[in-house]
Amino acid sequence: MKKIFITLLLVVSGITARAQEGQTWFTDINKAIEASRQEQKPLFLFFTGSDWCGWCIKLQNEVFKTPEFTAWAKDHAILVELDYPRRTPQSDEIKAQNGQLQQMFKVQGYPTVWFVKPTVKEDGKINLEQLGSTGYLAGGPTTWITSANTIIKNFVADPKPAPVAKSKKAKTKKA
Repeated sequence: MKKIFITLLLVVSGITARAQEGQTWFTDINKAIEASRQEQKPLFLFFTGSDWCGWCIKLQNEVFKTPEFTAWAKDHAILVELDYPRRTPQSDEIKAQNGQLQQMFKVQGYPTVWFVKPTVKEDGKINLEQLGSTGYLAGGPTTWITSANTIIKNFVADPKPAPVAKSKKAKTKKA
């Protein structure tokens, strides 16, 4: 019984995206980066203590679980939940990933939301360009979305590569 529970727990914690009322929240930063680059939207990094942080739960209930936010997020961002729970188990990979991102963005309190643009450097490494951050704001979804829009106005989508023109083969003369 214990083995079945542990196996089930690992399977559930290994899911890389979860749906929340019409939203897709990634937990794997690499898959989120891939989606961000494909859809040309900034990453929305939500640093939270989902099972203990009162302000995080308040932000979820007042903003993130509203139809206004769902509609906004669909058009404006790739959602990523970086959770630091006290009671909810996580895989070692997710714990390590979230710890690295917490250090990278110097997150010291929850909730914190960073908007970033992933870019690929010449050496193939991913750079997360910081656009700005926010946290809980009183006033519901309208106030929060207005603040978020101020931050993401700095996001500039990468130009889509021009289609490669088919070249005609050069004719060679036979001597």
